[in-house]
Amino acid sequence: MLTLQFFVVEAIAASRFGGYSYAEDTISDLGTAVSPARLLMNGSFIVQGVLIAAGALLLGPGLAGTGGRLTRLLLTLSGIGVLLVGIFPSDGDGGVHAVAAGVHLLGGAIGLTALAYGVRPRSEGLGTTLAALGLLGIIATIFFGAAVFLFLGEGGTERVAAYVLPIGLAAAGIALWRQKDDWLALTNADGTPSRRQLREDARLQRAQQAAARDAALEAAARGAATPAPRPAAPAPADVQDDDFDPDDPWAPRRR
Repeated sequence: MLTLQFFVVEAIAASRFGGYSYAEDTISDLGTAVSPARLLMNGSFIVQGVLIAAGALLLGPGLAGTGGRLTRLLLTLSGIGVLLVGIFPSDGDGGVHAVAAGVHLLGGAIGLTALAYGVRPRSEGLGTTLAALGLLGIIATIFFGAAVFLFLGEGGTERVAAYVLPIGLAAAGIALWRQKDDWLALTNADGTPSRRQLREDARLQRAQQAAARDAALEAAARGAATPAPRPAAPAPADVQDDDFDPDDPWAPRRR
C-alpha cells in the first residue's frame, strides 16, 4: 500500500521542474541533474524498490500455488529494477538505467498477472482486476520499448506501463488487509489449516462424496429400467432359401 508514495513524490518533483510535461517527458527525467528535485525523485525510486520487494515476500502466506511463487520472484526482480533506476540515473550510466527500467516495467506487469492467479482463490474480483492491469502493463511496456507512443506521447506511454504496478499492488494490499481476519480464522500461526478449516474441508468432502454416490445410483437406476435388446434367433441350418438358384446364383429373386 505504501508504494503509492511514488505518485506524491513524482507530483512534487514535476511541479519544481519548469516546463515538465507528463505526456512528453519520461519519469526518469525527474531524476537527472537538470531536475531541481532529483535527490527526492531518486530516493523515491530506491524506496519504491524496497517496498515492492518486501511486500512481495511478506505476501507469501496469502498467495496460492504457482501464481504465488511466480509473484514473489517477478515482483522482487521488479523491485530491484526500480531500485537500480534510482541509483543509476539516465544521465549517468544510461545502459544500466535502461536495463533496470525494462526489468522493472516488464517484471512488474507480468508479476501483477501472476499475482492475479495467486489471489483468485480468495477473491475473483481482485484477481480479474489485477489480470487486466497486468495485461495493460505488458502491452504498454512493449509499445514503449518499441517507441510506439500513439497519442499518449513518450511520457504518457511510459506512465501507463509504470502506473499499473503501484495501483495494482495498493489494490491488492487493501483487499487482502480487509480479508485478513477471515484468513487468520482459517489458519494457525504457522500457516497450517485451523480446526475450523479442517472441519469445513471435511464437510465439503462429505458433500462431494454424497453427490457422487447419488449420481451413481441414478445412473444405475436408469440402466436397470432400460430392457436389454433380445438377440435374434439363428435360422435353422437345414432350411434352404426357396429363392436360391444353385445354377444361377445371380438371378433375380422372386417376390
